[in-house]
Amino acid sequence: MSHYFATPDSAEVRHEVPATIWGRTYSFVSANGVFSASRLDPGTTQLFRLAGPPADRPARFLDLGCGFGPIAVALAVACPQARVDAVDPNARALALTRLNAERAGVADRVRVFAPDDQPDTSSYDEIWSNPPIRIGKANLHALLERWLPRLTPAGHATMVVAKNLGADSLHTWLTEHGWATTRLGSAKGFRVFTIASGGVRAPTVLP
Repeated sequence: MSHYFATPDSAEVRHEVPATIWGRTYSFVSANGVFSASRLDPGTTQLFRLAGPPADRPARFLDLGCGFGPIAVALAVACPQARVDAVDPNARALALTRLNAERAGVADRVRVFAPDDQPDTSSYDEIWSNPPIRIGKANLHALLERWLPRLTPAGHATMVVAKNLGADSLHTWLTEHGWATTRLGSAKGFRVFTIASGGVRAPTVLP
C-alpha cells in the first residue's frame, strides 16, 4: 500500500538526509517507506524558498502530511514561540518526525498524530503542506475539505504543488470553493500558494 495511506510492511532501514532550510543545516533521519525518503523533496525545497519562514509568534501550526518531518521541525526551529502539530497516516513517518524533532531540540513543541487521532477541536493559525497529489483529485479535495476549515479566522495555509500534477487546476478549485488563493511564486516546475481562511470557521484552539 502507498506510504500516503499506511505504514509499510518492509523492514525499516534508516539513513541520514542532509538539508539546509532557512539558513540552518540539518541532518534528518529518514527511512524507506516514507515520502521522499532519500532527500528533501524538490517541492518542499521550493516551498521553503518561495514562502520563507513565518513570523515568530505564539501560534499553532500544522504540517499536513509530514513525512519524516522537515517542515514541522523547520517551523518549530524558526518560531520558538509556536507549537507544531505534524499529521501523517504513516506511523513510520510519525516516529521519524518525533526523532528529528528531538534531534533538533524542539520535541517539546512538536506533536505527531495520525489523522484520526488529532482532535477535531484543534485549529491552526497556519497550515503548511506538500500535499499527496498522487492520491487522486477526489481524495485530495476531501483531504483539503477536512483540514482547511481548521484555519483560524485570520489564518492561512501555505502549499506547494507541481505544475504538471495539477497545480493550476487545484488553484481554480480552491478559489471556486471559497478559499482565496494567491500564488506566491513558481520555480522548478512547482507552484507555491497561500490560501486564506474561508467562510467555514474552525473551532477555538485548544490550550
